Amino acid sequence: MTTTAPRTPAPSGQHPTASGALPDGIPEDTVAWINEVGADTLPGRMGITFLEASAERLVATMPVAGNTQLYRMLHGGASVVLAESLGSIGAVLHAGDGHIAVGVDINATHHQAARGGTVTGVATALYLGRTTATYEVVVSDESGRRLCTSRITCTIHARRKRT
Repeated sequence: MTTTAPRTPAPSGQHPTASGALPDGIPEDTVAWINEVGADTLPGRMGITFLEASAERLVATMPVAGNTQLYRMLHGGASVVLAESLGSIGAVLHAGDGHIAVGVDINATHHQAARGGTVTGVATALYLGRTTATYEVVVSDESGRRLCTSRITCTIHARRKRT
């Protein structure tokens, strides 16, 4: 996943991507901006909602319904999408304006199944460097049972100028 650093909000009443470009700087309400701009992306389609977002810690929820495999349990790939979304956004918040973050490695260990309700992913930065960022993501159910542990590493690059 490639994630571009958010920049400043669009003028009031205008969608931040109405011009086809992201606004400059990090928006004051980063969480609202992520949820709005991400609505028409894979995480948005899966019902992922960000609750907290900083370079050091991110939290998002995702419904189990609609994200299951044939046995009606939460699909392991859905947990990985949640983890990648959290880690990539965290990496780009760390990288800052003018940079992109690209996921280069992700792994996941699935501990238990979920059959309903909502799961929560909490990403905690393990390493925030100049060219890489690594996060541990724990996905839990509503009772706090750990369902999945994931680790994602993103590489950070300067955004290329468009010609």
